[in-house]
Amino acid sequence: MAKVELKQPVVNAISEEIKDAQSVVLVDHRGLTVSQDTELRKQLREAGVTYKVYKNTMMKRAFEGTEFEGLQEYLEGPSAMAVSKDDATAPARILCKFAKDAAALELKGGVVEGNVYDIAGLTELSKIPSREELLSKFLGSIQSPITNFARVIKQIAEQDGEADAQTASAEDTPAAEGAPAETAETPAE
Repeated sequence: MAKVELKQPVVNAISEEIKDAQSVVLVDHRGLTVSQDTELRKQLREAGVTYKVYKNTMMKRAFEGTEFEGLQEYLEGPSAMAVSKDDATAPARILCKFAKDAAALELKGGVVEGNVYDIAGLTELSKIPSREELLSKFLGSIQSPITNFARVIKQIAEQDGEADAQTASAEDTPAAEGAPAETAETPAE
């Protein structure tokens, strides 16, 4: 068998992974301890991000003719690839956060929704909250005015109820001492 025939399944596997991907981030993973690498893979897996190490030549062939072709310039030295099909900022967010504690992990570059980013760009993208966080903040901002309106209406209703109760109780209680008592006059016959 020729070498090309042996490499083609790997290139096809990479192509299949990046197909429909929202983002791909490349990192240099040299120097990570086994426990650090295990923890990194766990965090990425929990976020739905695929993380694998491939040969640069295989990734170059898989990236050709795709929106990820701009990553070829970052394929020097050992490279690992983090791919997300759901949350575009998840790989950058997790890898940047992890790199703060593990100095051996170096970001190289990435493509997020068709745009190529260097390390500085990925760092800025990592500051964007996750989709779930953004949706919960949005929902909170929508609910806040409605909730406040409901509280105001409830307070107004309670105040009106208290005022009605005070008026009713004042009519039911007898007059205070020293005040002229109201007498019901009966018509004279």
